Amino acid sequence: PPATTGSDEEDDSDSSTKPIRSEKKKNPASLFQTGGDPPKEKKTKKKAPPKAADSEEETPETPQKNSNRKGKGKKSKKAKEERPPSPVIEVDNLEEFVLRPAQQGVTVKCRVTRDKKGMDRGLYPTYYLHLDNDKKVFLLAGRKRKKSKTSNYLISIDPTDLSRGGENFIGKLRSNLMGTKFTVFDNGANPDRANADWSNVRQELSAVVYETNVLGFKGPRKMTVIIPGMNSDNERVPIRPRNDNDGLLMRWQNRNMDNVIELHNKAPVWNDETQSYVLNFHGRVTHASVKNFQIVHGSDPDYIVMQFGRVADDAFTMDYNYPLCAVQAFAIALSSFDGKLACE
Repeated sequence: PPATTGSDEEDDSDSSTKPIRSEKKKNPASLFQTGGDPPKEKKTKKKAPPKAADSEEETPETPQKNSNRKGKGKKSKKAKEERPPSPVIEVDNLEEFVLRPAQQGVTVKCRVTRDKKGMDRGLYPTYYLHLDNDKKVFLLAGRKRKKSKTSNYLISIDPTDLSRGGENFIGKLRSNLMGTKFTVFDNGANPDRANADWSNVRQELSAVVYETNVLGFKGPRKMTVIIPGMNSDNERVPIRPRNDNDGLLMRWQNRNMDNVIELHNKAPVWNDETQSYVLNFHGRVTHASVKNFQIVHGSDPDYIVMQFGRVADDAFTMDYNYPLCAVQAFAIALSSFDGKLACE
């Protein structure tokens, strides 16, 4: 069956500089800004301590992060052939890091591994997310819950504790009955257990909608990814639905797009030579798979918000850029593994 592949090798050297160039020309951050101003007192609080959380604000004061961005541009030309690793990314506080948007101008390069060992792992594999760098820093683990009517994946910051009640629970991915629409939540409370000012209620971080195409599930899939917009401080606008009619999916279906951004997967191009659909992953993806995808904003298809693709039987690369955080990107990747969509 036709599949999307990333082995577009010869074209790598020059096209690898494209995203960098388009960034100079047009600031991708503006694609994701929707207003939604933060509460005033929060702003002042945030400016005071110069801690890592401010790194998205593009502060040139942190020389280490900056020099690293320059180096990335230079190196990428040479080392494109073997999969280029992630730039130095500081994961000081894991819980904070995985919910924080990627720093602007820095691609966070990760690796997803799928573990099917054990009694029922074939049905309920565990997925692990690590930074794709020398240290292979662990970021997240995800596993489908058993006895759940719809597909329900728990996401944890501890590779051994994938329980709903544990303090390592950081988010979850839930599908509709058909297995075609998914919603990603953080670890806040269910609206039934809201406190008076609603501040403890879970946020919706993302939603994913899959549609079959004319070829059924054989050709490339169509994905729509819906995420909250960013405010003027480059922080995610919190979306805390009070009921099922107020979530990202309903807002998107009703075209109520205030503070909501719609993204799509980049349509692969048919290649007669290989008789397959092809996307250029710049050496980051080596195996053909219908699961390979790149997520872009309609206004700037050169700026890859996220890409995901197979590099071995149970290993995948997952790279994400601003405004996504690790939990959003990992959950979007998990949705693509789901059984109802499995079509290989």
